[in-house]
Amino acid sequence: VQLVEYGGALVQPGQSLTLSCVASGFFFSNQIMRWYRQTPAKEREFVAGVSGGGKSTTYGTSVKGRFTISRDNDKAIVYLQMSNLKIEDTGVYYCNANPSGVDYFGNGTRVTVSS
Repeated sequence: VQLVEYGGALVQPGQSLTLSCVASGFFFSNQIMRWYRQTPAKEREFVAGVSGGGKSTTYGTSVKGRFTISRDNDKAIVYLQMSNLKIEDTGVYYCNANPSGVDYFGNGTRVTVSS
């Protein structure tokens, strides 16, 4: 299983950013995919999840209404569109999959929101 995140950057508050996670090594379209983040203030925090078919999504309270998770099963990529970014969104964002009951995370991509 391999998960590789892309797209982290330094942005200003209020701006938008899209993260990508390229997955391989498992049956992608069969798996719920999730994004987590590690921020300075909190331990690893759930950000968003999307069902295998992409029709069902869930979000953490702090990002609901601002972030959108989606996936492309043909390309085995999961996206996280982030809008109206806040300073407290700063952190390392990780992609997660749980094939066969084992949690896998990528190495993460860093998002810094600063004026």
